[in-house]
Amino acid sequence: MAIELFNNGKHSCIMFNDLVTGSTEDAVQANQFLIVSGGHGALIDPSGNITYNALTLAMQKYLPKKNLEFLFASHQDPDIIGALDKWLYSTECHLYVSQLWARFVPHFCNLNRADGRIIGIPDEGMPVRMSHSTLYAIPAHFLHAEGNFQFYDSTSKILFSGDMGASLVEANSIHKPIASKDEFYDQLHTMSGFHKRYMVSNKVCRFWVNMVRQMDLAMLVPQHGRYLTGEAIPAFLDWIESLQCGIDLFTQEHYRFRPV
Repeated sequence: MAIELFNNGKHSCIMFNDLVTGSTEDAVQANQFLIVSGGHGALIDPSGNITYNALTLAMQKYLPKKNLEFLFASHQDPDIIGALDKWLYSTECHLYVSQLWARFVPHFCNLNRADGRIIGIPDEGMPVRMSHSTLYAIPAHFLHAEGNFQFYDSTSKILFSGDMGASLVEANSIHKPIASKDEFYDQLHTMSGFHKRYMVSNKVCRFWVNMVRQMDLAMLVPQHGRYLTGEAIPAFLDWIESLQCGIDLFTQEHYRFRPV
């Protein structure tokens, strides 16, 4: 199912939420995002090999593949950019990824495929101009990767938030956003365990919340699970701001050698 998050006639944002379904029972559900602006396109977190063929077919309804100019990767995980070699082979696009990972992601590719095609995003982030919008790489370091970025579309006011805000749900439940405070807390059980393990610490969560509260957001759209609108966005920010997670929860007991 393709979900149209935004469309003003010149600029659109589309989410593909079910392309992993049927590929393998063990793979985590993942969302892929296509932005089309003035006939030119960008993919955010296009995922790995198991979704490549399905995504290529799905996006043709909205954009000819030859018009794909940008790939944006929030970080280096295979469910983010594992199919990089295929995208670089079949299009002329460039990949934007943290400068920390710019020399690692070519390992997804055949020899020399990535030469001159990888653009390292500096730690402070950067803007990338599209035809009718600007896509901003927003710092989200250690949420969960060391070099991690989220992407804010200035026209739709959508923050594509990577793993922040993720929920572990079935693809068929993603078509409708979490829009109210009550529904957010009702769905919190699908988010809590993930964030406690994958977010590095409460300190960086608080830094991130301070930044996001200054932004004009219409939607917070993660790479896994349902997206957030309305009252659910400040409810999520309040929750994650106080969450003890990652190294906050670890003790010496987690680092104990246990010989047989």
